[in-house]
Amino acid sequence: MNGNDLISKFDALLADLDGVVYAGPNAIPGAVESLRNLAGIGVGLGYVTNNASRTPAQVAQHLRDLGAPAEDHQVVSSSQAAGELLASLLPAGARVLITGGDALAAEIELVGLVPVRSEAEEPVAVVQGFHPDVGWRDLAEAAFVVAGGALWVATNTDLSIPQQRGIAPGNGSLVAAVTAATGKLPLVAGKPEAPLFHAAAKRLAADRPLVVGDRLDTDILGGNRAGFATAAVLTGVDTRESILAARTLERPGFLINDLTDLYRPYPAVEHDAGRYSCGAASAVVDGQTVRVSGDPADLDAWRAACAAWWAANPETAAALAPELEWLDQ
Repeated sequence: MNGNDLISKFDALLADLDGVVYAGPNAIPGAVESLRNLAGIGVGLGYVTNNASRTPAQVAQHLRDLGAPAEDHQVVSSSQAAGELLASLLPAGARVLITGGDALAAEIELVGLVPVRSEAEEPVAVVQGFHPDVGWRDLAEAAFVVAGGALWVATNTDLSIPQQRGIAPGNGSLVAAVTAATGKLPLVAGKPEAPLFHAAAKRLAADRPLVVGDRLDTDILGGNRAGFATAAVLTGVDTRESILAARTLERPGFLINDLTDLYRPYPAVEHDAGRYSCGAASAVVDGQTVRVSGDPADLDAWRAACAAWWAANPETAAALAPELEWLDQ
């Protein structure tokens, strides 16, 4: 570690969890050591998660079990954000249908609202967050209440969630089922909305945080909306190819393999007459093709390709993938 390392430019790390720190119950290689090293260089640490299936205290305990540094207050969750949003819109004591687990219900209670589990209890709102035990009956109950005109808040809309065995349906997939049944859309409390990131930075008194995540549509978009620097890691959902094709609002400032790259110097991208160079690699754009001189296994080649493609397409409202031509193959 030295003053040229990527993380040295920032005063805090705001890390996503699923796909960044762990996948399912197990830590991603190198993640725990990377997180533990932050304290020694005076960089704050916060965890920003859309997973509403566990309380922040439970998440912090899981992190400690893995060997990572984590106090309860360092975990900022979408279930907390959902509770705060509902409390700002409803009178104290209002009944809220819980489509999720006990952890979500606990956050609703903490803000002075009353969690219920059925339409018969006359809820005036629905809050929907991921839990592996949510089933058809739960989604049907939510649909009945939402269709009746109740306020509907989703903790998050991640379509998928990284698990030990692969990528599984996330809360967004379950929310989509209720939308399909009702024709309605929820308010979203967590990522990619900016308040979750601002709350995490405020807890750490951080002015220059770096947001690290594996998803463009939640982590990177949310960090960008918050006005923070963003880094995409390749240990979860998004890939080199999907990041290259990212729409403008979801483009990260940095591209890293995993959290260990925080402790390496980040190579500058240089531009000369349409050629973008990074390390030993370079890229140029010709129409809808990016021609890359470099090894596809070398992340510098992808950094150069991203710089070239994004400069040629500065404003895209949807993902736009180029053809890739590897000149050294």
